[in-house]
Amino acid sequence: MKRRPFSRRKFLQTAATATGALAARAGAGEPAPAKPKRNVIVIVSDTMRRDALGCYGGDWIQTPFLDAFARRAIRCDNAYLCSFPTVPTRHDLLTGRYTFTYKPWSPLDADTVTLQDVLRANDVYTSLIVDTPHPFRPEYDYQRRFDHAQVNRGQENDAFKTEPVPVQMPCEPRKLRGGEAVVTQYLRNVADRKVEEDYFCARTCRDAATWLERNHRRQPFFLYVDTFDPHEPWDPPKAYVDKYDPDYSGQDVIYPRYARWRDFLSDDELKHCRALYAGEASLVDRWVGHLLETIEKLGLLENSLVVFLADHGFYLGEHGYIGKAYIADGKFQSLPLYGEVCRVPFLVHFPGCAAGGSIDALVQHVSLARTISDFLGLRDVPDAFQGPSLWPVLQGHEEQATPIAISSPNLSHAGMKQPHPANRASIADGRWLLIYGSAGSGDPSDTTASVDSSQREVAPLTGEKLAPELYDLKSDPGCATNVIAGHKEVAGELHARFVEFLERSPMRRDHLAYFQKI
Repeated sequence: MKRRPFSRRKFLQTAATATGALAARAGAGEPAPAKPKRNVIVIVSDTMRRDALGCYGGDWIQTPFLDAFARRAIRCDNAYLCSFPTVPTRHDLLTGRYTFTYKPWSPLDADTVTLQDVLRANDVYTSLIVDTPHPFRPEYDYQRRFDHAQVNRGQENDAFKTEPVPVQMPCEPRKLRGGEAVVTQYLRNVADRKVEEDYFCARTCRDAATWLERNHRRQPFFLYVDTFDPHEPWDPPKAYVDKYDPDYSGQDVIYPRYARWRDFLSDDELKHCRALYAGEASLVDRWVGHLLETIEKLGLLENSLVVFLADHGFYLGEHGYIGKAYIADGKFQSLPLYGEVCRVPFLVHFPGCAAGGSIDALVQHVSLARTISDFLGLRDVPDAFQGPSLWPVLQGHEEQATPIAISSPNLSHAGMKQPHPANRASIADGRWLLIYGSAGSGDPSDTTASVDSSQREVAPLTGEKLAPELYDLKSDPGCATNVIAGHKEVAGELHARFVEFLERSPMRRDHLAYFQKI
């Protein structure tokens, strides 16, 4: 990972020089190499839990379309998020860099080389169709330099519509994250929604399908589709919710506080939150299914790499929490990333793949940039793409791309005095999962824009002892029993590999000492 700095400007200059050289060769009578007619389609579903899909053994949500796709694709059984949550994950995906080691939730830096930069320089047409708000806000600019970019606005706290449309709160404001503010804005944004096709994931997947119908002959191309659902607010059509909790008559807590659920929800309300989430997940399945059907109808499965994945999961009562962090009184604390959050669905189809097969290799989003480059046969791939390619693993030529998968919120950045011990990494090797935080005391002035682009003070809120934890995923996939006392040598080995990784990473050198001991 420790490579020479390679700025976006330098990459574009190098690519231009290479293009000129090829043109000169062609002019001199030497034929330029033929372009491969291969394409890439990446579909991201925000907050889609691994156990939401039947193909991963989930039995509480109906996902027939994605399950059918899994029967034709390769299922990655040990897929983990890398940098957490929404914005850092997209940074991993679109830059191939281990974001959590040096960059917090923040806009795309001007000199960063992106996947779309590399593809454009290699004459691959790039298209982005999304409704996930945070990375694709104008000021965050992760859509930069896509040939075509469409952002369907209005999700979550996006200040999209300003008309004073009267809205009715679905529950007591004290049960909502941020009180009335976000839900009021969101309900105003969707006030003119009338039919299922008006819902965000339906619009985004339909728009992507339409783009393919009109542009599928423009090959090679890269289509990036990103829907925020089933991220909260959870408000799918009532028929979807009634599949999972038909007799409920209480309040709809569609945007719950990130906290211990028993502090503000009844058992019935938690059950209904799960039903609301399940309805959203089924809605995503339905409309991603529409997009997948279009891909097949156009014959694109024959020459395209098609990937469906989620950025992370969500606690729906597990470990006592609802949400993916702890937020109270304008303050923020990270929670441990157990399997419900750090393990994600990751389905891959490519020409000649072993249909219905699965792999046990460790897989992460940070590898997609280099994997896509390898699938397309690109020659000039920048050193900035740090994640190892999955292409040899997917083809069955290699068993592993990496010995460990690290899932983590930001651990270090330029403006941080000391790492915060609550920002704990999950280190997995396929069998074991180590939860590990730094020995730092934290920076009392540190703030974070995670998880919704709103700045909050980073502070201890949950009161638990921040000690390392170890779980045997083979016998305890739900991470219910911490076995570190009986397996200290396993924890020590995982920690040693973690430290070795950090030493090769862009992490500030003065921060490394806070991670040296377990």
